[in-house]
Amino acid sequence: MGDVKGTRSARASRTRRAILDAATELFVADGYGATTLQQVADRAGVAVQTIYFTFRNKPTLLKELVDVAIAGDDEPVATLDRPWFAEVVDAPDARTALTALVRGTRAVLERVAAVTDMVRTAVAAHPDLREVWPERDDPRHAVHLAAAEALVAKPGARDLPAKRAADVLYALLSPELFLVLTRDRAWPVDDWEAWATDLLAAQLLERP
Repeated sequence: MGDVKGTRSARASRTRRAILDAATELFVADGYGATTLQQVADRAGVAVQTIYFTFRNKPTLLKELVDVAIAGDDEPVATLDRPWFAEVVDAPDARTALTALVRGTRAVLERVAAVTDMVRTAVAAHPDLREVWPERDDPRHAVHLAAAEALVAKPGARDLPAKRAADVLYALLSPELFLVLTRDRAWPVDDWEAWATDLLAAQLLERP
């Protein structure tokens, strides 16, 4: 019986991921409003009823794919508890922490920057989506504030208030700026990472 349940669970997980992948591709390429759930079902190779059974409706599907894009998986683990963020907090000095932060943020932005851009357009055109994302503090800023608090307390950091350091991180590691350089200006992502690290080092680390 256990093997049967495990097989069903694995199959359900694969189906869920196929739907999320298909929705992400179509929403980003064609727009949330222009994409139907039938198109998502066709791309994922499932019946449209399976999408309704798994996600209930289109706004919930959008919310789920954003959450998975941010995390990189569908495990219920917050960003602040992720291994890459622990590297930032546990780093022995500010430069090592900053390098880990930019590297970890790069991985997130590669998954989520285009999705964030799509969601912004979708919410502007579909006010009902605001029920999925109620007005609240930006979780991205909360992550940067936690990183800044860890960073400014380490050897090699400039004497800056954590809130000011968080604002610098929030601005320079934004999805918008990432897309301007890597999508619109066709920078290799390695170049973006090196540029962001150098620029943030000049802003947040002690000068030699």
